[in-house]
Amino acid sequence: MFEHKSVLLEETVDSLQIHAGGIYVDGTLGGGGHAFEVLKRLDGTGRLIGIDQDADAVAAASDRLAVYGGQVQIVRSNYVRIAEILDSLGITKVDGIYLDLGVSSYQLDHAERGFTYREDAPLDMRMDQRNPQTAADIVNTYEEADLYRIIRDYGEDRFAKNIAKHIVAARQKKPIETTGELTEIIRASIPKKIQATGGHPSKRTFQAIRIELNQELEVLNRSIDTMIERLKPGGRLSIITFHSLEDRIVKSRFRQNENPCICPPEFPVCTCGRVSRGTVITRKPILPSEEELAGNKRAKSAKLRVFEKR
Repeated sequence: MFEHKSVLLEETVDSLQIHAGGIYVDGTLGGGGHAFEVLKRLDGTGRLIGIDQDADAVAAASDRLAVYGGQVQIVRSNYVRIAEILDSLGITKVDGIYLDLGVSSYQLDHAERGFTYREDAPLDMRMDQRNPQTAADIVNTYEEADLYRIIRDYGEDRFAKNIAKHIVAARQKKPIETTGELTEIIRASIPKKIQATGGHPSKRTFQAIRIELNQELEVLNRSIDTMIERLKPGGRLSIITFHSLEDRIVKSRFRQNENPCICPPEFPVCTCGRVSRGTVITRKPILPSEEELAGNKRAKSAKLRVFEKR
């Protein structure tokens, strides 16, 4: 069963300002937790378009949301294709779009998906099982310099160079095929005194490989402007991030859409002609409550940012 505890549920749905007859897009449908609450507030009117690339998520959400019948349309795809998805459904503009960028509890808790470093399983990490490339391909075929780059940039691990070196040395003896094998290599790359105080040693490297494999940051960066473009005036885009790299992209793209002017600051008036596309609603991100954190430790790093279309 696909289980996932929706993070910042009330805050996210509140931020969308749901109204009767509206059309809303869930770009990361997962188990349908946020979607169910959106549909509840639509109260029998409007539509929800759910997008997810994970076959297990699509199946689970289809079952959970079946009670809403024709109000729901679920598409197995990546939200980066939101424009063509909406075009295929004959929808020009929508009233709200939201993303929950976290790895689902289901993906983490089912070791065979290869996302967790806490159990030994095939080194997979694909969010879309149709992707021919897996995490094992990255670990076993990337040049040492490229492994170093992604672990440094996407994992923000200060031992990235040593981890990359150990991965390349290990795979020369035999291919690295499981999460357990990779974890042991990472452990051997990090000083024991650091491991004792710095959390699980594999966390940052697994994050880096997952981001690279699923192109998570590129997809997010490419999608935000398009999503804002597809909002009706007054429509909102709400995004939940879980690490600083995602949050930085969202904050930057929102700011650039609010103030796209590229004129030198000394110019008395704007001459570039770039017009603001809306307003950043959240000057500071919305964070989980103490109550939510007590009941769901995976909410710890969540941040919600909201943009309203002009």
